[in-house]
Amino acid sequence: MAENIIRAAIITASDKGSKGEREDLSGPAIQKIIEPKGYEVVEYKVVPDDFDILCKEIKRIADENIANVIFTTGGTGFSERDVTPEATRAVCARRVPGIPEAMRAYSMTITKRAMLSRAEAGIRKQTLVINMPGSPKAVTESLEYIIDELRHGIEILIGEASECARK
Repeated sequence: MAENIIRAAIITASDKGSKGEREDLSGPAIQKIIEPKGYEVVEYKVVPDDFDILCKEIKRIADENIANVIFTTGGTGFSERDVTPEATRAVCARRVPGIPEAMRAYSMTITKRAMLSRAEAGIRKQTLVINMPGSPKAVTESLEYIIDELRHGIEILIGEASECARK
């Protein structure tokens, strides 16, 4: 049985990237991991680290059912401009704390600086939103750790699966 394609959006939060002053390497790192796993990137944007813009983009993608999952990258640190977790919480109806907890726990085995991540995950309508780290190395490590389990959660969210029990 072939698995259904999961539609994914990637939003990179970067002031410099949105102005063309820095190449986004984390967004492409996400795409490189998810496409072989049956995800189709239907939207990819680089936006400034701006609360209102992030909220607007997440809401638009979820409300218009453009993607089943939105991966954000960047904006999860301690800088005053790092507002991706706040934007995610503001627009999501339900939190999914296990995903960022799992990423942080795994990342702590690599670097103690993982404790500094403020990443969130949540659900808006039938779209899962996951905040990923901003560095290509950290995004790769974190996403490779969670990617195989995500499909089942997304299938339940969109009504293509109904049970969590393993067969």
